[in-house]
Amino acid sequence: MTDQAMDSATVAEKPAKPKGPLIYRQSIFTRVTHWVWAIAMFFLLLTGLQIYNAHPTLYIGEQSGFEFDNAVLRIGAENTPEGPRGFTTIFGQKFDTTGVLGMSELRGNTNFIGFPSWATIPSVRDLATGRVVHFFFAWVFVAALAVWFVASLLNRHLWRDIILKPRDIRDLPKDIWDHITFRFHHRRSYTPLQKVAYFGVFAILFPLIILTGLTMSPAMNAGWPWLVDIFGGRQTARTIHFVVMVLLVLFFVVHVAMVVLAGPINELRSMITGYYRTSPGTEPDAKDKSNG
Repeated sequence: MTDQAMDSATVAEKPAKPKGPLIYRQSIFTRVTHWVWAIAMFFLLLTGLQIYNAHPTLYIGEQSGFEFDNAVLRIGAENTPEGPRGFTTIFGQKFDTTGVLGMSELRGNTNFIGFPSWATIPSVRDLATGRVVHFFFAWVFVAALAVWFVASLLNRHLWRDIILKPRDIRDLPKDIWDHITFRFHHRRSYTPLQKVAYFGVFAILFPLIILTGLTMSPAMNAGWPWLVDIFGGRQTARTIHFVVMVLLVLFFVVHVAMVVLAGPINELRSMITGYYRTSPGTEPDAKDKSNG
């Protein structure tokens, strides 16, 4: 037998990589609300930047400073010996952000604006339209969260996959190391690190962004004045709202990166069909055995 034939025989005899069973992991409620949130947050982010551009400065306190400076973030443009430049000031530290923040181009013309036009909806300065679209998707977001919460209570998704338990805290260091070294485990339930991330989003970030959004509403200030007191003023609420938005964007970036690294086909299948391919050795439920 020639060396080539022997190599071919060796390849042919190599056993196929074992596959774990397909399990039904994501309910219809989890899948639908997941995609509704993705769409809603896209419009909330870009219309939120449109609203922010109307006054691209964030403050801590009950009011914006006039005789005092309580700004923590300011985006704008200034005249310099080299001409106008865009600047971003964070806690008193100024950075030249020409071309991105404070000063950018719109259809070949210089545009003095906080966030560039390509990052806002609408792309031109239109605060009224931005607010209408923002508030519409804000209520879509809240409605989807309410549906998800009730469904997750009934089907125990909240208890099984979101609520942290003592064993999750105990196993967290190992799970963090596994993620750092790209050793992903495809389990029936979420890993400890996933639970920490989703618990932070559902129990902290989502409530914060909703409540601070309500705090900035004059109507809510009249009906629920205690909201303003809780967040230390409307200006502080606006700053917290912005910071939470940044954290949610960072979560989204990491979330997409983890989906790609862990196997995008498997992850997307679970959020489209509900079925998820687990690691070999996972014991399927009776209802899953026909799909393994």
